Amino acid sequence: MFLNSDYLHLSSSSHHAVGRCSHPGCGSVGEGGQWSLLGLVEEVDGAPSGLSQLANVAYLLIAVGAVLLLIGFLGCCGAVKESRCMLLTFFSIVLILFLVEVAGAVVLFVFDGLAEDLLGQLEGEVKQSIKKQYGWTEGFTSLWNATMEEFTCCGYKNYTDFEGSPFFNEQGMDVYPQTCCNQTTVGVCNTIEAERSNVDGCLQRLLQLIEENAVIIAAVILGIAALE
Repeated sequence: MFLNSDYLHLSSSSHHAVGRCSHPGCGSVGEGGQWSLLGLVEEVDGAPSGLSQLANVAYLLIAVGAVLLLIGFLGCCGAVKESRCMLLTFFSIVLILFLVEVAGAVVLFVFDGLAEDLLGQLEGEVKQSIKKQYGWTEGFTSLWNATMEEFTCCGYKNYTDFEGSPFFNEQGMDVYPQTCCNQTTVGVCNTIEAERSNVDGCLQRLLQLIEENAVIIAAVILGIAALE
């Protein structure tokens, strides 16, 4: 389910940036946490096709920034050599990239509500995958552990997602992953401690990250596009 090359970098090593470059037109995507969690979810069986398209917006903007960096040299060479052909090519490509950036910004403005709908559709499938594989499949378990630790979240919705999983059954029917309890919790994370800790599910954490960053990123993109 999760084992392919596209998500191997989507664990705790993602840190806080999807990409940066020095060129002012570079597509920078602030904190990369939301994209990491999206990558974790989009591999679930039955995931809506629109989810992967939304996740690709970040990479599209990074690609646009990288291309602009190269195109900048074309513009400089055209100006130095006074080559009309090179300058026309430069302005044509910049115009195309401008349209791409505007399209990406529009997607980000509507991303919040759209992402909530798409991710909400996955709740049943994600919970089922946790019940089947958490504590049984090593790669699946490690990826969830890294994600929950990195983003301080528990399960997809909450700690009850782990009930009935191989991990839950093996540990004695009342033990949850330690990330489902506060760091101050002493001993195992049981039902009482998990209920008291009330750690957000990873779905809620993902939606918070999207809400906090999407509008800001879209505004920055439009500002850069205007400068172009």
